[in-house]
Amino acid sequence: MAEKSTIARPYAVAAFGLAQEQKDLAKWSEMLGFAAVVVTDDAMQDYVSNPKIDLDTLTRLMIEVCGDQLNDMGTNFIKVLVENKRLNVLPEIAVLYNELRADAEKTVEAEVISAFPLTEAQQGTLIEGLKKRLGRDVSLVSKVDENLLGGAIVRAGDLVIDGSVSGQLSKLETMLLQ
Repeated sequence: MAEKSTIARPYAVAAFGLAQEQKDLAKWSEMLGFAAVVVTDDAMQDYVSNPKIDLDTLTRLMIEVCGDQLNDMGTNFIKVLVENKRLNVLPEIAVLYNELRADAEKTVEAEVISAFPLTEAQQGTLIEGLKKRLGRDVSLVSKVDENLLGGAIVRAGDLVIDGSVSGQLSKLETMLLQ
């Protein structure tokens, strides 16, 4: 069986194309994100995975639950997913769509995990450094992990910078063993 992301990619690309035509990338992010949450709900999964539920009923249910969160094109998109029995890959479609959107808008969401909360000045410095390195606008999500001895770990797309004390000790150990 093919990977879910492989199945989801053409749908994400199609959704992105529609969003570009409508000049509303943000609305499509919201629609896909909301619909993905609906699909992953346990109660909805009972319907999605039940082969006894006919496609028309599943389509109506999905559109009804999503309600005003979908525009006309979003509703049609859901119909296509149901018809092609691809509703279960909607979370992957939403992720891939958001990656396409970030590429088009030259943005990236970075996550920093530190031993202690970062000050506003530290966050600003980190954002500026990442902007220079990545050539994109950066939105930063800051988290605290009390298990870290010190330092921080930064993730932005494929980039991972491990500046934690334990990460530095691991690098030192590797160098000493060579």
